[in-house]
Amino acid sequence: MLLFKGQHFAILGAGRSGLGAARLARLHGAEVTLFDEGDPQKMKGSLDQLQAESLQAVCGQEARDLLVKAGDFQRVIMSPGLDAGWPLPRKFTDVGVPLEGEMEFAFNLSDTPMISITGTNGKSTCTELISHILNACGLKSVPCGNHGMSLSEVVSSGNTYDVLALEVSSFQLETIKHFRTKVSLWLNFAPDHLDRYPGMDEYFAAKSRIFENVTADDVAIVRAGESVSSGAARRLTFSGYGCDAEAVYSAGQLFINGERIGDASSLRLRGKHNMENVLAAMMACGVFGLSFSQMLKAIESYEPPAHRCELVRELNEREYINDSKATNLHALQACIGSMERPIVLIAGGKDKQLDYSPLRSSLNGQVRAIVCLGEIRQSLHKMFCDLVPCHEAIDMVDAVRIATSISQLGDSIILSPGTSSFDMFTGYGQRGEAFRAAVNALI
Repeated sequence: MLLFKGQHFAILGAGRSGLGAARLARLHGAEVTLFDEGDPQKMKGSLDQLQAESLQAVCGQEARDLLVKAGDFQRVIMSPGLDAGWPLPRKFTDVGVPLEGEMEFAFNLSDTPMISITGTNGKSTCTELISHILNACGLKSVPCGNHGMSLSEVVSSGNTYDVLALEVSSFQLETIKHFRTKVSLWLNFAPDHLDRYPGMDEYFAAKSRIFENVTADDVAIVRAGESVSSGAARRLTFSGYGCDAEAVYSAGQLFINGERIGDASSLRLRGKHNMENVLAAMMACGVFGLSFSQMLKAIESYEPPAHRCELVRELNEREYINDSKATNLHALQACIGSMERPIVLIAGGKDKQLDYSPLRSSLNGQVRAIVCLGEIRQSLHKMFCDLVPCHEAIDMVDAVRIATSISQLGDSIILSPGTSSFDMFTGYGQRGEAFRAAVNALI
């Protein structure tokens, strides 16, 4: 049955989410036109794909000059990067066209069970981890949503899955109406996206909508100490930082409901924050009948995402960790706060005029030395040399050499720059690869 036969849908955004929504709408019989205010010259790849699939697109100035009349479209589906209050969506809603977010649209056309994951930090790691556990234990899954394929792409693909691991951003939650998943995860909440929201209250309100439609048949898995309401769902909690919870990480061990599940040293993930991801993922997958022992075995084979507290190597009783994706101070502080070994920190990069002074109170006696790198190495040296020994390096090879020479047995040598990489590298990925290469060259 073609649900939308004879209807004309406007799809806002010609990127991955928009293309997925267009395919899904057309699969169900709708005529679709995509609209994007971006520069057509910079969108050539996307536009070539649309043309190959015979999808009509209106871009650039033509989209900005668009006049929409009542009756032209029966529905407008918006990609998550857009705001419903922006001029392009308003062209449609001002004449009465119902607006729906891409994720909500796809959700309403799927009956596959889902685990949804939100939080300021750790969403992608937890989403990938959940999908990995499910697949390794015999339940077909894929990471999707705000990470990987859009939900529309998954639903329109024709592939069948047992459970979807769905990363959900605050942007996607802004436009939900019926969205509700069997299991919903709230990992954490911290300041972010204040270029999108007037303040923290608005950002919090958007994220907390993940629990808006849950029922007593659903499960909410929430980091202990978080003040978010989980509605009618059964609430389970987790903690790697000493809070009372159903699932806890303590002294290198994982416990759920008082039962010791295993030793974290068998995992490639590092840091208390990642142990929280492990606990949340295990509780979520456990809802679908998996045992803790089979899940832990699956996690032992999990390779963490590159450049995010990634264990590169253990050598001479020292571990080398690549956290190159830490491109802001909050990420650097989170990395330090999550580690249990003494740290030799490699930090620095492009001068973004950031105030590093809040980091002084985060060293906590755990950072025994800092190797300062990049454009801001001198200012970092000046900022912290009264607290810990500081050294300046000329490049990544030099930084790894210095860090190794001043480290002690049992230390973690961590690249967690706290700023962007564009002074020396093309991006945090290239910076992380340079660290990995320098570490692997050690003998």
